[in-house]
Amino acid sequence: MVGVLKRAWIPLVIVAVVAVGATVVYRMHGFFGSNNETTRPGAGLAQDAEPFNPKVVTYEITGDSGAVATINYLDLDANPHRVDDAPLPWSLTLETTKPSAAATIIAQGDGASISCTISVDNEVRDHQTYDGVNAQTSCLVKSL
Repeated sequence: MVGVLKRAWIPLVIVAVVAVGATVVYRMHGFFGSNNETTRPGAGLAQDAEPFNPKVVTYEITGDSGAVATINYLDLDANPHRVDDAPLPWSLTLETTKPSAAATIIAQGDGASISCTISVDNEVRDHQTYDGVNAQTSCLVKSL
């Protein structure tokens, strides 16, 4: 019997330590605010954010009649896009429910004048017009 205990005492100590650790973790589960009821979505206890209306963003490029433009813009997830030889006027409408986003557009046309406009919820937030050979324009709204 003593020979068996000499060989088995380390595994017995490991089992005892694991059992005591599991008991402590189980007993302390709700002690430090990790109770699932306070963090469950819709419980009303986690101060859920109020839903809000989506933002509608409109990019517009205008220029000389019959002109075309190369247009580069960032969508509302900040992914770059390019439109080659877009006939003017050109527009794009995007929608987001994110609490914050930025809008950027750059265009260069083959006419003598070009304009860009960024509108958020039908309110003009940036408008630029440039004149010259192969005119280029850019508009930026840092925070919607």
